[in-house]
Amino acid sequence: MNPTTQKDEMSFLDHLEELRGHLFRSLWAVLLCAVAAFIFRTELFEKVLLAPQMPEFFTNRMFCRLGQVLHSESLCINAVPSGIQNIAIAGQFSAAVIVSLVAGLIVAFPYIVFEGWQFIRPALYENERRNARGAVWVISALFLVGVLFGYYLIAPLSIHFFTHFTSSSQIQNMPTLQSYLSTISSVTLGSGLLFELPVLVVFLSKAGLLTPEFLVKYRRHAIVLLLVLAAAITPPDVFSQVVVVLPLMLLYECSIAWSRRVVRKTGTQ
Repeated sequence: MNPTTQKDEMSFLDHLEELRGHLFRSLWAVLLCAVAAFIFRTELFEKVLLAPQMPEFFTNRMFCRLGQVLHSESLCINAVPSGIQNIAIAGQFSAAVIVSLVAGLIVAFPYIVFEGWQFIRPALYENERRNARGAVWVISALFLVGVLFGYYLIAPLSIHFFTHFTSSSQIQNMPTLQSYLSTISSVTLGSGLLFELPVLVVFLSKAGLLTPEFLVKYRRHAIVLLLVLAAAITPPDVFSQVVVVLPLMLLYECSIAWSRRVVRKTGTQ
């Protein structure tokens, strides 16, 4: 069926009602996951959120081993826990609520993408549906891989840099619970969104707003932009920025390949 005809059969208010249903179900999914996270908040805090600052955290152990091989003690990060303090009377409660909502959003993200796909799917032609098959899995996988990348790599590097950076020996770094959680949340969610770059490129290519030739022509400019984005979500040291920007550059090259594929399929249809 022509999606235009199908759209005409529904009024504007019908579309709004349908969108409201998808948003409502997505919100409920986030809230249910958030409630589950709040119930298990002790395990969530001790085994997930506070883990990147501990010496036995996977990334910290790997960097220490690499430092031993290269005889560089500077690579041994977070060898001593920084310690987290709470200075607000309701600090731990508000932190638990915020962390639960963030965890609910991350866990429910695939379902949110699924609901979004269910909303736009009827407006697509049959060949467009075939070409977009698996889009929910790809978008969800990229986001979750980005979140894991931010959690296992950017987060421990950020914690180590900021807790060991000093302007004076008379000032002791004792991060608050709110600042610590803000850092963890921003780097993980920010990394997850950055890993959606190929999806954005494919969408713009499908809309005719972006071409692979344009991406190749402005590759150097894109690298500079990726460095700026990497600097925004990582500590201001060269090592961390290089570690982060390399996967982003790989995603950019994958985006060029996907854009070529989209343009080629569009031209043959």
